[in-house]
Amino acid sequence: MRINHNITALNTYRQFNNANNAQAKSMEKLSSGLRINSAADDAAGLAISEKMRGQVRGLDMASKNAQDATSLIQTAEGALQETHDILQRMRELAVQSSNDTNTEADRKEIQKEVEQLTTEIDRIGNTTEFNTQKLLNGDKEGLKAATAGEYTIQNNSKADVSLTLAASDDFNVTGTITITRVNNEDGSTQFEVSDPAGTGITLDQFDETAAKLTGAAVQKADGTTAGDVGIANLTDMAVGESITISFKAAEAAQTDASKSLSFQIGANSGQNMLVGINDMRAEALGLRDANGDALDITSAGSASTAVTTINNAIEKVSAERSKLGAFQNRLDHTINNLSTSSENLTSAESRIRDVDYALAA
Repeated sequence: MRINHNITALNTYRQFNNANNAQAKSMEKLSSGLRINSAADDAAGLAISEKMRGQVRGLDMASKNAQDATSLIQTAEGALQETHDILQRMRELAVQSSNDTNTEADRKEIQKEVEQLTTEIDRIGNTTEFNTQKLLNGDKEGLKAATAGEYTIQNNSKADVSLTLAASDDFNVTGTITITRVNNEDGSTQFEVSDPAGTGITLDQFDETAAKLTGAAVQKADGTTAGDVGIANLTDMAVGESITISFKAAEAAQTDASKSLSFQIGANSGQNMLVGINDMRAEALGLRDANGDALDITSAGSASTAVTTINNAIEKVSAERSKLGAFQNRLDHTINNLSTSSENLTSAESRIRDVDYALAA
């Protein structure tokens, strides 16, 4: 009798292969500690897990960035502490020189020390650096408030545009104007188009943003909204008269965003913190004149004036140190939050990707 097929043997062989495959997968999971070792194990779970892994690694690196930023700020603040000590000594010398018990020769000797101390302030400002970046020479002053009405409009755009038109002429204004403002400032920026004739004007062929006008966003250097844009007046003109478009704002402007220190303190794009450190050298503090000469304390009158000047310099350094201290405290909380977020996200990713040994065994 001839047997062509052994169904029982084939079934046994198939079950044996299935058991071997299942055992191999279980061994892979147990040895790796992962439930998902390839996309075939759980395609959707793998995609979610990889996205979470990217976030976790980004959060961990952002935490390191924040720690480096803290070190940079501590370096700058530590140098300013020495500047503070020098200013206190200079003030002491100015008060001493104000007293007429000193002779002219005495005051000249005091003046020598003031000049050397001023030179040391310049040296600190010019040489304090972190990772080869100078911190106190004005290269990183970036965010700097100006009085109302002062602006820096980048990309070589003009703040005031004047056009002379004939009656019923059409005119077009094209291009992009970016107004960069101080972080966290509120308020609105206003555009005005006006003329004494006041007979009305019609605008057409403008895009949706221009049509809305009020509520259009002005972007800051970091890409977030700085304030609203509004139209104040739109009036017509007589033949030969000019129409002027001007920009007004009650809030301060930013001088140069590119000079700011930008710290990436988040896992995603745009999650950064801008820090500006003002020029802390002698001239910026008012301790040198335009000719580079130090404060004069060789007479009672000039010494008395120097006391006031040094007081102002002390206030500037105090304000800068307070600002840096505030940034440092913020970074401390940022680091704590990043650590907590990373821990929680790692736990969530673990539930998706890690193996349950009780089930896999």
